[in-house]
Amino acid sequence: MSPRRAGALVLFTAVVLVSVNLRPGASAVGPVLAEVRSGLGMGSGVAGALTGLPGLCFGIFGAMAVTLARRVGTTAGITLGLLAVTVGLLLRPATGSVAVFLLMSTVALAGMAVGNVLVPAWIKQHGGRHEVGLATVYGSGLVLGGSLGSLLTAPLLEATDSWQDALGAWGLVAALALPVWAWLAVGEHREDRLTRSDGPASAPPATGRITTSPTAVAMATLFAVQAMHAYIQFGWLPQIYRDAGLSATYAGALQALLSGITIIGGLAMPTVIARSRTLAPYVVVFGVLLAVGYLGLLVAPATVPWLWAVVLGVSGFAFPTVIALITARTRHPAVTGRLSGFVQPVGYLLAGLGPFAVGLVHDATGDWTLVLWLLAATAVPFTWAGLRASRRVFVDDELA
Repeated sequence: MSPRRAGALVLFTAVVLVSVNLRPGASAVGPVLAEVRSGLGMGSGVAGALTGLPGLCFGIFGAMAVTLARRVGTTAGITLGLLAVTVGLLLRPATGSVAVFLLMSTVALAGMAVGNVLVPAWIKQHGGRHEVGLATVYGSGLVLGGSLGSLLTAPLLEATDSWQDALGAWGLVAALALPVWAWLAVGEHREDRLTRSDGPASAPPATGRITTSPTAVAMATLFAVQAMHAYIQFGWLPQIYRDAGLSATYAGALQALLSGITIIGGLAMPTVIARSRTLAPYVVVFGVLLAVGYLGLLVAPATVPWLWAVVLGVSGFAFPTVIALITARTRHPAVTGRLSGFVQPVGYLLAGLGPFAVGLVHDATGDWTLVLWLLAATAVPFTWAGLRASRRVFVDDELA
């Protein structure tokens, strides 16, 4: 069966399976970072690079995803990405070498990067009347996967007394998605051969440079700032809470709470975008809450730690918002792919510098004060980019 002939249940199942596997490989490391560092003899500089690796890989390898889809097809490209995720996550805990651990992490994150870029285009191409629903499932699944990685990894560590087993479990979860996507990829290949179709790589009606679209540039900026915060939170928020005196399990649960709150945004924002005349009030609220959350961590990190997790989680609604805008602000699937292939790689590449910079500033100052002030200040460009990106404009029209 090809995606074009698949029923709604198959489409939704496929999107659920891929979306929940595009984040745990990144979010699972934070709650057990101290144990990984101890087990591998990893220095603080390498640990900072490890927390910044998701953003960098998502940027570098995401930029190659559209080219991959043109060669093998969108569905096959997503399948190859899932294969890389599975192999990388299964093999990285099996080594005692820092270099091999980083290499296998890179393989897994490269696969996630391919999925990040290609799934929105796949939804635009095959979603039809289910497009909004599939976009909702996809955005929610990304957040859910990140939440599960944060929530369950520390308890798995306690249950198995092995950080290797705790991290390796996510490779088994990724393996569950492979059969469905391989089935769809084979079906699409057979159908394309029979119909002599050009497939998903057909030329878009608008061929202007994507950087000439103000909406695309604003989306990339918003995505960069939001992704920077997401991966700083994945990598460093549990440590901020642990340094404030909380246990590793509690810190991981708070990070999962933050990510879990964002699931509500994933469920709501695609419909809000489709029905609202303006998103400006939402964007302003997200920006204010971003600043409040980091300032709360500065003044009272252990007094009401759950409150700051909730506040930052609501500000994180910006992530499913910009993901949903990629499909909502394009008409042709090829333009969706180009927009996704610009917004996400550029955004992640810039965002990947954030966790590394946090590690450097923290090591230089010895505490989190300056780090949290700087993070709160980023609410200004975050809000500006959100206001511009959310205008009801189609990127196809700007490119034309």
